[in-house]
Amino acid sequence: MSDPLTAGLNYTLAMSQQGPEDPGRRAAPGAGRGTQGESDPEGHTEAQAGQGQAMRIDRWLFAVRLFKSRALAATAVSGGRVHVNGERVKPARQLRPGDRIALMRGAVDFDCEVLLLPARRGPASEAARCYRESAQSIERRARFGERMRLAVALSPRPQARPDKHERRDLRRVRGRE
Repeated sequence: MSDPLTAGLNYTLAMSQQGPEDPGRRAAPGAGRGTQGESDPEGHTEAQAGQGQAMRIDRWLFAVRLFKSRALAATAVSGGRVHVNGERVKPARQLRPGDRIALMRGAVDFDCEVLLLPARRGPASEAARCYRESAQSIERRARFGERMRLAVALSPRPQARPDKHERRDLRRVRGRE
């Protein structure tokens, strides 16, 4: 009987010698099409260019960093907080470049147009290129930010940190207890 380490190495060696045409081995995504790695003049891969392609809305919202997880994106879509072209949709709705998206980000309405379909969740700089926010949405966010800055500046601040009893009273007033 051989030891498990040698058996594992032999299996790995045997699998690496199989070609992609072998029925026991799956080909890599995009293999055999001849377009993997090619890009258009703007530097976007075929999956990002989005010509004739579609992507689920929950995956797109997660990939362009509008939500921290795909589950949160799916919950928002199924809860009616996300609309595509003015209509309420389900998480499996296919999104295409040119679609208009409206969603609630916190307390602010966010409107944008889909430009690209990203192949994966990448850095924020790449994600920002996948949509164009409307001018009204940018203005709403700026006004909301200014109101929040004023609210923070005008709210009273205590001289010292609250003690145990004062913290309990604050939690009770804020409805967290």
